[in-house]
Amino acid sequence: MHPGSSLQLVLILLAVAVLVAAAARALRLPTMLAYLVTGIAIGPFALGWIPDSDEARYLAEFGVVFLMFSIGLEFSLPRLMTMRMTVFGFGGAQVVLTIVLSAGVGWMLGLPPLAALAVGGIMSMSSTAIVSKMLAERLEVQTSHGRQIFGALLFQDLAVVPLLILIPAFARESDAMAATLGLALLKATVVLGFLLFVGQRVMRPWFQWVAGHKSPELFTLNLLLFTLGLAFLTESAGLSLALGAFLAGMLVSETEYRYQVEDDIKPFRDVLLGLFFVTIGMRLDPTQVMLDWADVLLIVAAIVVGKGVLVAGLAMAFGSGRPTAWRTALGLAQAGEFGFVLLAQAADLKLLGVEVAQPLLAAMVLSMLIAPLLIHRMDALTRLLAGSEWAGRAKEVHDISVKSFGKSRHVIVCGYGRSGQNLARLLEAEGITFIALDADPERIRAVAASGVSAVYGDASRREVLVAAGLSRAQAVVVTYSDVHSSMAILRHVRELRPEVPVIVRTIDDTHIDALKAAGASEVVSEVMEGSLMLASHALMLLGVPLAQVLRRVRDVRETRYALMRGFFRGASDVDHELDQQSQPRLNTVLITQGAAAAGHTLEELALDELGVDVVAIRRQGIKGVDPEPEAEIRVGDVLVLRGAAGGLAAAEFRLLQG
Repeated sequence: MHPGSSLQLVLILLAVAVLVAAAARALRLPTMLAYLVTGIAIGPFALGWIPDSDEARYLAEFGVVFLMFSIGLEFSLPRLMTMRMTVFGFGGAQVVLTIVLSAGVGWMLGLPPLAALAVGGIMSMSSTAIVSKMLAERLEVQTSHGRQIFGALLFQDLAVVPLLILIPAFARESDAMAATLGLALLKATVVLGFLLFVGQRVMRPWFQWVAGHKSPELFTLNLLLFTLGLAFLTESAGLSLALGAFLAGMLVSETEYRYQVEDDIKPFRDVLLGLFFVTIGMRLDPTQVMLDWADVLLIVAAIVVGKGVLVAGLAMAFGSGRPTAWRTALGLAQAGEFGFVLLAQAADLKLLGVEVAQPLLAAMVLSMLIAPLLIHRMDALTRLLAGSEWAGRAKEVHDISVKSFGKSRHVIVCGYGRSGQNLARLLEAEGITFIALDADPERIRAVAASGVSAVYGDASRREVLVAAGLSRAQAVVVTYSDVHSSMAILRHVRELRPEVPVIVRTIDDTHIDALKAAGASEVVSEVMEGSLMLASHALMLLGVPLAQVLRRVRDVRETRYALMRGFFRGASDVDHELDQQSQPRLNTVLITQGAAAAGHTLEELALDELGVDVVAIRRQGIKGVDPEPEAEIRVGDVLVLRGAAGGLAAAEFRLLQG
């Protein structure tokens, strides 16, 4: 293939991937599914725009390399020890039983035993990308079913490592399989021992030396060299690229550079992993799937229904109630990213034939398309499968009522994390009674013996606030920065006792106006308060009288931090969430000769219609604050604008072009 055609194929791949990914984003579906659909559409079995070549597959393997590196970064022994029962107990049982049952069914249907075991390993995986994203959006990561789901996903991630070693051994001749498997395990043990005991001692000082040069480019190049170098080492030892990347992540996770590395590696991981899913989609033959549609539907049922029932049974065996068990089951009832990795490996090694791999691949894709629907409708499906949850909720409400009995003129503290505990100490010092609500059972168990008035409960639920004595409380304080939960609390308080003041904590100034409009008496912004304290100390050290500093601080708070809201973005300011694009920011516009705004007043320009404020006008080197609506704009003025990114762009166009 000559360079021109290669570039053409890359452009086709990028164009289609961008369009389909944008459509997936609009439909709020994972982009991973968009990449799979892209591969199916442009692959050799459909439009045929891109051939299925060994070079493309090898390049796509680097996506798996960086994914495994990221998993290695999350591999923390302290974290595993705190979740050991959930991870190794529940998660281990889920993987082992899924492999055994799936392999048994495959063997009864005529698959060779080793091929059946490979299918079992493939079926045992669930989608970390889909599930983690949706649970985070639903604010259910720290719920009981959320912790169970993440425990199982963590064990699945760890189980991939031995499966990547075992499947190549399964593909060998039966008489040589035992020797091959033994040799692979011996190599893995030697490589693991060398890297973990020797690599750590070499890697830490090396990274410190590289970081000492304070060069981002050098640090990123060193990271790529380290990751791909260990992947090459394990592949040369007869293992896999992914195993070396996993070990590299493990080594880096024990250093102080873990979070910097995670940010640096993310672009490479996401782009190359997208290419991997495109190549997986290219393997799917729609014609073959249509011929085997009955088999595809049966496998989908096995993944969604069979795995779901198995997970629910295991969750109840490990002590979960029926509602929690079924929520956990709905969260894990799909195929996963590593299932595709294992399937591609088994197909390349001829361990699974086309007649098995094609229906299995199609069923896995369909199960992942179904997964967002199941999680989105989790509450309704749980009521259908597990009956009413009011019995469990009644006990929770009863416990809260017992704690709040006899309290009056107390403060309801929503959230008993670090901020909640610090507030509670100050309330106790002032002799003010309180009751703290927290949805983390581990934290509640930890404080139970101390006699603190803290109880398990979701403060965003109406009945929980009622049980906590809202009718007798003198104030409500939301100590965690969860906007959705805060809005729910404000709605309930406004309906039940609108005169009770509610103080809400938030991270920055993004939602201050919305929370105020919802009924918050005060909104405390961490970023703003930190900046305010920093400025007040600086002013006092510069000789500004204390009374003037206190007056300035009071004015800023009374105007909802208006003076401090918005800032000029730089290259180091990265938006971590899509909704941060709506955060207010600052921008400057120079009114040049011929600009449409020249000679007009701010009132005439009506920039407020675009959600943009003019916070200052700089004229002949003199900066004016709070410009009046009747202020006339002149040529040479510099306007300081505040608003969201889209509004600022529209305002600049109106000022200059009209």
